[in-house]
Amino acid sequence: MIKLKRAYDPPAKQDGRRILVERLWPRGLTKEKAAIDDWPKDIAPTPQLRKWFSHDPDKWEGFCKRYRAELDKNKDRVEQLKKTCRTGTVTFVFAARDTERNSAVVLKAYLEEQGGVVKRVG
Repeated sequence: MIKLKRAYDPPAKQDGRRILVERLWPRGLTKEKAAIDDWPKDIAPTPQLRKWFSHDPDKWEGFCKRYRAELDKNKDRVEQLKKTCRTGTVTFVFAARDTERNSAVVLKAYLEEQGGVVKRVG
């Protein structure tokens, strides 16, 4: 099961394995407070895509398409992440303020659509 959580929200035992899915470390957050288990920077959107999107809601659909295209080209890392997600509860940790339109949301949906990853119910 994949959960999503802001990096600035306190970690919880229910988070399972906490994976930071950002290319940059969240501002003002210590490694101790973040309690990150893994940080695969190369699964995050490229710097060019991140800068282009700039969390502009009007660019959301375009961002989703472009990030999915990047994930399609990053098959090895996607497969590694899918294997990790099959081992139990995983929480994708992200820094964005917008909890509905960010790269972690796209990554979670992408992996669930690929199959073999348990979707969260409820």
